[in-house]
Amino acid sequence: MKKKIISLTVLFAALSAQAQTTLQVSVSNPLKTSRTAVPVELKLDQSVRSAIVVDANNVELPSQLDDIDGDGRFDCLVFIVPEIQKKQKLNFGVTLYDEGQPREYKPQVYAEMMMSNKKIKSNNKQDLYISSLTVDNGTNPYWMLHHHGPAFENDMVAYRIYFDERQTVDVYGKYRRALELRDTQFYPDADQKAAGYGDDVLWVGQTFGVGALRGWQSGKPQMLRDVNFRTLSVVSHGPLRTVVKVEDKGWNPRYPENCSPDERIDMTTYYTLYAGRRDCQVDVRFNRDASSLQLATGVINVKNSREFSDKKGLRGCWGTDWPVSEKDSAGHKRETVGLGICLPVANVVSELPADKDNYPYVVGNIATGMRYYITFASDNETFPEGLHSADDFFAYLSAWKREIEQPCVISCSRK
Repeated sequence: MKKKIISLTVLFAALSAQAQTTLQVSVSNPLKTSRTAVPVELKLDQSVRSAIVVDANNVELPSQLDDIDGDGRFDCLVFIVPEIQKKQKLNFGVTLYDEGQPREYKPQVYAEMMMSNKKIKSNNKQDLYISSLTVDNGTNPYWMLHHHGPAFENDMVAYRIYFDERQTVDVYGKYRRALELRDTQFYPDADQKAAGYGDDVLWVGQTFGVGALRGWQSGKPQMLRDVNFRTLSVVSHGPLRTVVKVEDKGWNPRYPENCSPDERIDMTTYYTLYAGRRDCQVDVRFNRDASSLQLATGVINVKNSREFSDKKGLRGCWGTDWPVSEKDSAGHKRETVGLGICLPVANVVSELPADKDNYPYVVGNIATGMRYYITFASDNETFPEGLHSADDFFAYLSAWKREIEQPCVISCSRK
């Protein structure tokens, strides 16, 4: 029986338990424009230890098995369609095995999280790698963590998330297409800069950065200060996507007011970055209905930036500013960046006027979850996909939203 889902996620809920299961997967592009780097995620409800994906010519494609919920079983398989033309349909064969080990492929993404080793003075030779950290209410490990939280990249872009009440999303721009964070650890030295490595290209301060999610109370955004337990984790390292998880357990959504124990809520946010894409997928989940809860997000108002908005959840800016505070500006140059966010219009309560810090939104009607997307471009990019003007970046934002709203159609059947 064939099941069609207009989504990038396909659920196989009734596959029989056997040593080998073979699936036929088709991917159709409904747009009148071609697409590149299209991620396909297959949700699995059977024991899978290894898998192979091939195209219609029986050429193997890289794939990735992930255990997102941490229960010790792979719950999804991911592969990426390199390119699909307008109105085209492509077929793929997927073979799932209940034994063996996941196949190894060349990494196209990278993620890291580490403690600062005070014995090592260099900013790009730290060595205390960790995968997760949990802190109690009132504990701020920001200065104990190298680059202040987890960082993740593909060969086009890199992001990091601050491990404090801001939970700000910051960005690292590149000149060339390459994985760099293992070498630079977000802080390239003079020799690396001379060799063409990228760098931090955005000063975020107390702002949203690129799409950080915060509370909304007393008529203004509120940082997540009152949280019983905060955990940041690198859930998946690759080779095709990284997944970083932010858990705010027992969050007081009424902050700065007090709340009862029953009013506290668990909010979990997943940041997923796929190979070959400059955008990052953000999935927000709650442990109970949050329909009455309002939150705030948006992008930083880069100094002297030009704004773009379609008034339906898509907003961005293009501007130039120092990427660090004034006292740290030695060795840096002013950076020109484009920032964007795409929210489901059903979740947009209001698009607020720009203030000195942000282009903000109030969001709500979330129930138990919401998915939105963030993106950016650096004017430093020298690769063909680089964007170098406000007009070009805003055109990209419009095309980006069309792809989000009209995803490829995934059809699956068992052979």
